[in-house]
Amino acid sequence: MSASVYDIPVTRIDGSDASLRAYAGKVLLVVNVASKCGLTQQYAGLQKLYDAKKGEGLEILGFPANNFRSQEPGTEAEIASFCELNYGVTFPLFSKISVVGADRHPLYDALIAAQPKAEGTEAWRARLAGFGIQSASESDVLWNFEKFVIGRDGSVVARFSPDIAADDPRLLEALDAALAG
Repeated sequence: MSASVYDIPVTRIDGSDASLRAYAGKVLLVVNVASKCGLTQQYAGLQKLYDAKKGEGLEILGFPANNFRSQEPGTEAEIASFCELNYGVTFPLFSKISVVGADRHPLYDALIAAQPKAEGTEAWRARLAGFGIQSASESDVLWNFEKFVIGRDGSVVARFSPDIAADDPRLLEALDAALAG
């Protein structure tokens, strides 16, 4: 992916305009997050990872999304407060966006185009199917807490299933390789 991912407009959780350009030269872990999900406890692991690797050039960027069973119903202020009070989140959070469907945010269009398949999705896809939940497309984000790794040059280098936590060796290996690059 070209550096154009840096030019896609996004909005910080405080409502200010931004782009990923502010993070050029860093390794980014972009995660669609939700406050009322069975995976919400992943915030703790993401914060621990951020604390451990921020000094090496890692930025974790949280994008709240309400696409999956309305598990992110709050306002931006409620989301920011929830994350800070319950998980001590200090990594950057952005305004709520859509990560699937016709109104999918252009950032996620670019991420998915660059990495159409997430590692580790088979088990997660089967689990969702057991609840009668199926994605519209093989390349769609499956659920909250799916993770994209963007290298220092702005290229999307990896994508991981929602159930792959922040301390999973596969994710850590991809992040360490990107940080070393």
